[in-house]
Amino acid sequence: MDPQIDPSMDPKTLSGFELLSAAAAGRLPRAPIAATMGLLGMVVEKGRVEMRARADERHLNPLGGVHGGFAATVLDSVTGCAVHTMLEAGIGYGTVDLGVKMLRPVPLGEELVAEARVTHLSRSLGVAEGTLRDAAGNLLASASATCFIRRPRA
Repeated sequence: MDPQIDPSMDPKTLSGFELLSAAAAGRLPRAPIAATMGLLGMVVEKGRVEMRARADERHLNPLGGVHGGFAATVLDSVTGCAVHTMLEAGIGYGTVDLGVKMLRPVPLGEELVAEARVTHLSRSLGVAEGTLRDAAGNLLASASATCFIRRPRA
């Protein structure tokens, strides 16, 4: 077990903000997709999340470029997490719509910055806008995500 992981923490009892903050600090395990997608770190605020990511050889298309699915998945993750920061304990979400605009090729092996902010939150929907930028700040891709908020039935 990772020495920083706190086995007394129960993710089901934490708000989205608390859960993601604990994961960012290493007190809870990261989601398995983080390793698959080359997600390196996370900054968490209520309604805003920033992630670092790096595409590697696993993310290449047959022509040797970084597959567009890399940017789409990173943007889906960061926008969904931004919505999650606004949710109470025990409340889940799922992406129902993700619109991605690819603006520049994603470079291989460079640290990138993905950032998202919540633009709308209601009882049943959360909307977040996200960007993926290179280290120089160049916009590589942008996205808008709509998430359905799953609340337990009363």
